[in-house]
Amino acid sequence: MDSVNLDALSQTSTDDIDTIHSPAVHDRSGSSRSSTARRADDQFGQSKLFDLGQFEVIWEPEIATLWAYLTPIERPNYDMALLRDALTWHDESKRLFDGPDCPMKFMVMGSRYPGVFNLGGDLELFADSIMRRDREQLRDYGHRCVEIVDRLWNCSYLPIVNIGLAQGDALGGGLESLMCHDVIVAERQARFGLPEVLFGLFPGMGAYSILARKIGHAAAEKMILSGKIYTAQEMYDMGLVHILADTGKGETAVRDFIKANSGRQSGLRGIYESGRHVNPMQMAELIDIVDGWVDAALRLTEKDLRLMRRLAAAQSRLQKV
Repeated sequence: MDSVNLDALSQTSTDDIDTIHSPAVHDRSGSSRSSTARRADDQFGQSKLFDLGQFEVIWEPEIATLWAYLTPIERPNYDMALLRDALTWHDESKRLFDGPDCPMKFMVMGSRYPGVFNLGGDLELFADSIMRRDREQLRDYGHRCVEIVDRLWNCSYLPIVNIGLAQGDALGGGLESLMCHDVIVAERQARFGLPEVLFGLFPGMGAYSILARKIGHAAAEKMILSGKIYTAQEMYDMGLVHILADTGKGETAVRDFIKANSGRQSGLRGIYESGRHVNPMQMAELIDIVDGWVDAALRLTEKDLRLMRRLAAAQSRLQKV
């Protein structure tokens, strides 16, 4: 895949999508396990657990870790199909692993798309909805997004530590979803940004709420208003990325972290849960911000919409090698 020209995008944008991918659900299970663990192993041993569309899910019991990878065929963005699959992933993970003897300790979210974690929201859907003045479609899209943000932020309401793995660029909604994780591992070549302000909008699916809790209101506003593209090193220096890995070494870094912290996972989890209790992020807050985002979207000008469509077209030209 040709690399995304983020210098050009930073003078334009983030966001778009399309895809349906045949699910690949694998099991690397082994010996005798608890009833909840055996149920998870049995289910994940099937060649097709449920229609994930754009997710590849791997259960690795040796390290008590569930891996979930975005697997877009064309554009690596959040379309309605991907939002549906993300909600299904969380629902099924909770169904299979929830219980007093939950066998899962860690959940990892990454991407199989070369050079990209995720580029954000569906710009074509946004532009079409705005042209038709379809407030309800915009609200429905935004509400689904923040439902996923809520689940990621709260680790699918399971007793786990969740890890975001960025082996490529995360923009707009892609960065919003990445920042929800307890631990973020980024390869050094990955780049990050919230460029919505460059076409007259703002990231309305959790960015302000998450950033304000992680780095403070002033720094959050500075980052959102800048439209700047940040390097992995800059994100690490701000405290938004926790582990830097060399190119191609992201999974190894995740495994090293899991192996180093598996024995103290309960304490680690308690620390992250304490942070959520000290400064809780409620769905009502996220929904209110989405509704404000819809109002802002419907105020965009023709010039803004032309730019949005050009960005969508540029993202559509991304091709896998």
